[in-house]
Amino acid sequence: MAGTGKAHLRNSPDVLLSVNDLVVEFPVARTGLKVNAVSGISFDVIKGETLGIVGESGCGKSTTGRAIMQLPAPTSGSIDFNGQELTTLSKDEMRDARTKIQMIFQDPISSLNPRRKVRDIVLEPLLVWKRGTQEERDILVNRILEDVGIDPQRAAESYPHQFSGGQCQRISIARSLVLDPQMIICDEPVSALDVSVQAQVINLLENLKAKYGLTLIFIAHDLAVVKSISDRVLVMYLGKMCELASSDDLYARPSHPYTNILVDSIPEPDPEVIYAPTAVMGEPPSPINPPAGCRFNPRCPNVQDRCRVEEPEMREIAPAHFVACHNPLTY
Repeated sequence: MAGTGKAHLRNSPDVLLSVNDLVVEFPVARTGLKVNAVSGISFDVIKGETLGIVGESGCGKSTTGRAIMQLPAPTSGSIDFNGQELTTLSKDEMRDARTKIQMIFQDPISSLNPRRKVRDIVLEPLLVWKRGTQEERDILVNRILEDVGIDPQRAAESYPHQFSGGQCQRISIARSLVLDPQMIICDEPVSALDVSVQAQVINLLENLKAKYGLTLIFIAHDLAVVKSISDRVLVMYLGKMCELASSDDLYARPSHPYTNILVDSIPEPDPEVIYAPTAVMGEPPSPINPPAGCRFNPRCPNVQDRCRVEEPEMREIAPAHFVACHNPLTY
């Protein structure tokens, strides 16, 4: 499995975020080894678009989102946001840039300060950045809390532990909106929520995206969730990219064997359907010592000798459908 190559990058003035050859490595204490969390991936996001990033645990999708925020800074590569190269900014400059790129985390309750009342949590970014008058701040906070479905009066009197998980995620979304960001990175924002609440939060994000003119990166391991909200979907495996296409096209015609396995694992909500997902061989290799060639080759049902020695590059196999595989399944 690869991710090298840049055939999928778009040359458009509407590109808001462009990531090139992103590498993130973590040292393993007292061994001299390193974890290859993200290994040279490139992608872009158009203004107003939602890019879904999917893959199993440990594939590097959350690390990619944090690297965009420089949390931590990547080992190498470039991250261009709205014409500004984030990897070369000073700490103060990056702190200012983060007002335009906000993040929503997986665990909504632990991401909120338990000692502060909810309204104060949402208000705090405006105080830190000295935005507006007291009256303007009050009006804005009340409006955003109402937009995410939280009663401002209750928020002024209550702490995070007095709200449900879904409500806390709404509060986290409100906090991310107060500084008027251009992009929000959603790091598995619904994986800790009940299925019914997941749908409510996804619908809320779609409504807020339209109302506030947002661009989203939506990170998740649940392909069914990603399909419902994403314009394009990027599939990752062991720190590399394997497929990138529009949401409908990728789910209708998965071309990488790994993508096919992920799509096939989505249960059908029909009691008459016999659920028999495609089996995948073995466990994911260690990111400390990834296999040569295609990184998916030890588990791929269609592996050939070429896959074990030659790393495939991203290539277009249909309009706007890119795959890193020597033997794609479709087209």
